[in-house]
Amino acid sequence: MAVALLILHGLLAVALLGAITHQTIAVWLPVRGSSESFVGRMRSVSASSYVMAIVMLYLVTAIVGGIIYPTYRINVSPILVQLEQHKANGAFELKEHFTVIGLGMLPAYWYFWRQPLAGEHAPTRAVITAILAFTVWWNFLVGHVLNNIRGFE
Repeated sequence: MAVALLILHGLLAVALLGAITHQTIAVWLPVRGSSESFVGRMRSVSASSYVMAIVMLYLVTAIVGGIIYPTYRINVSPILVQLEQHKANGAFELKEHFTVIGLGMLPAYWYFWRQPLAGEHAPTRAVITAILAFTVWWNFLVGHVLNNIRGFE
């Protein structure tokens, strides 16, 4: 069961990663001129259309991660300590903290992205989106690397 939940957690994380990456690119690198190229089309997406998907994916991914968390703490973390993988274990500790910080930021993220978009909040939206994007990327990479070091059995 834990392996199935881990796979679901990974799939949700990939979907969240794609959504937050598209939104971050659209906010920080808006399209200028033609959007005919692949990069141009990626930059020209409607950033506000991703908000609810990102909020829901973040919440569901965090919930599924919370469900499998005890299995990680019991089966994986002690082995990482025994193998003296302190950096990997510490990176996961940061992942936990970043996840909670991201959860705490979701209401502000939703508030500043609600329609109609206020122009004076554009810098705030950009910064909050970048912080969430960093958090999602960090969590995805750390989770992936840790699963490669010592996955569930």
